[in-house]
Amino acid sequence: MEAVKTQDIGVNDLPWKIEYHAERCTMCGSCVASCSFNAIKATVQSQSITVSEESQPTPVHRFIARPIIKQVASLTDFCRGCGMCEKVCPNNAIRPVRNPDTRRTLLSKDNGPIKRGGRTNLNAQRTFDKIIVGRISQMTDPSLDSARHTFDIRSPFGRVLGSKELPFEVKDGKLVPAGHTPPVHWIYPLIFSDMSIGALSTRAWEAVALAVGYLNEKCGIPIRMSSGEGGMPVNLLKSDYLKYFIIQIASGHFGWNRIIKAMPHMVTDPAGILIKIGQGAKPGDGGLLMSAKVAEHIQAIRGVPKATLSSPPNHQGLYSIEESVQKMHLSMNAAFGFRVPVAIKCAASSTSVSVYNNLLRDPYKICGGFFIDGIQGGTGAANEVSLDHTGHPVVSKIRDCYLAAVNQGLQGQIPLYGGGGVGMTGNAAADAFKMICLGANGVFAGKVLIQLLGCVGNEQGRCNSCNTGKCPTGICTQNPRLVKRLDVDRGAQKIVDYVLAFDAELKKLMAPIGNSSLPVGRSDALVSTDKAIADKLGIQYVC
Repeated sequence: MEAVKTQDIGVNDLPWKIEYHAERCTMCGSCVASCSFNAIKATVQSQSITVSEESQPTPVHRFIARPIIKQVASLTDFCRGCGMCEKVCPNNAIRPVRNPDTRRTLLSKDNGPIKRGGRTNLNAQRTFDKIIVGRISQMTDPSLDSARHTFDIRSPFGRVLGSKELPFEVKDGKLVPAGHTPPVHWIYPLIFSDMSIGALSTRAWEAVALAVGYLNEKCGIPIRMSSGEGGMPVNLLKSDYLKYFIIQIASGHFGWNRIIKAMPHMVTDPAGILIKIGQGAKPGDGGLLMSAKVAEHIQAIRGVPKATLSSPPNHQGLYSIEESVQKMHLSMNAAFGFRVPVAIKCAASSTSVSVYNNLLRDPYKICGGFFIDGIQGGTGAANEVSLDHTGHPVVSKIRDCYLAAVNQGLQGQIPLYGGGGVGMTGNAAADAFKMICLGANGVFAGKVLIQLLGCVGNEQGRCNSCNTGKCPTGICTQNPRLVKRLDVDRGAQKIVDYVLAFDAELKKLMAPIGNSSLPVGRSDALVSTDKAIADKLGIQYVC
């Protein structure tokens, strides 16, 4: 018998334990087959029992071997608590339970990150939860009826020129154009944030894209979706649905060879181009796609071998915003004949206002939007130290940028979009409304879409294995067997239902303050129950 060492790993050293009832189990094997982490296995248990089969006590000692399901005590194949085994078991014989007395030491990283899918240490500090819509219109300024009134819920995407800069002249008593105006698209103030076709499974990406098409074509809601870094399917690039997609280019330039080759065959222009300088959840890290998720179709789209793909944290050859405007913005505008808005996405930072001011002073008037990404956005592709100790909340930066533009009389000329934690608690409409009142033209959200598709991860350490390629729900994996678990039509329907509810809730928040159009910058509609937040954002403090 092999000696047991004190350093050996046992089940009680793991964050999740398998609760198993052998008397209920029929050994159908469904649980073992459904576990994408190989955390359980079928084995044989030897038992020594004493029985008496006579009318009088005649104890007989017997050894029996019975098949059971056993948890694997491993630092690589450990239970993540996803609960797939419990869902497929016909006899309720097995389920994962959180181990309340785990012996995982403070400095041990062997079990993997437990906060990969969320930020427990930051959720308690959500600014949104301490801001309330406090201005309710009354007799002198009647509120609106959200069920009957017509609302204009649209945001600009593209450079908006000031009244004195518009290239018009009066000729024969008529106002006629006398030059080129930057492209501006009026879209819905909710953008599906960039999630690449490598990070998501093909079915998950297809479900989000299907929801975008349905919302535009059938519901009349002009939602736009950012492709994320990593390219797009060629068939989509050549289809009419490209007009609903914002093509993202990031530091890795993944997939851009295919996009360039598809340009002569595009039947319509994309909704826009988004240049990703950085993102709030992992500033300085860049993206990271583990080799386990780099399937053959990902290799083909990105033009790379099967290897871990790490995007450089910033664009090579760019050393200032002015240089970015000249190189990236001009080249992207020129590529599409100055018909497509080109925006920039940066991580929220103490220098966000300086970046925004430089863009406002751009003499070419070609920056079509400024996307600010805050620290509370969810990601599975960053180091723990980056997740926990770098980044910046987004709310104050949106407010600072808006006020900086107001001081120069340039508000609204470069649309502001904010993201990072929008909808974290499920109330995306309320979060979006508060951001808009503080100066944003719209918001972008991604993590809530993953939850709608059926993600089982949470901020308490359940599952959160997006980076491993073993997603049990088929959302963040390229494993063909696991991908089949995701129902595309059902996932798309859930996203559509959520956006329709988002639209109704947004109207219910606009109606009390008496606004028919988006209340951009109407901070008078908000109050805060926190004095520090009220002072920082310049809104009324209430208690």
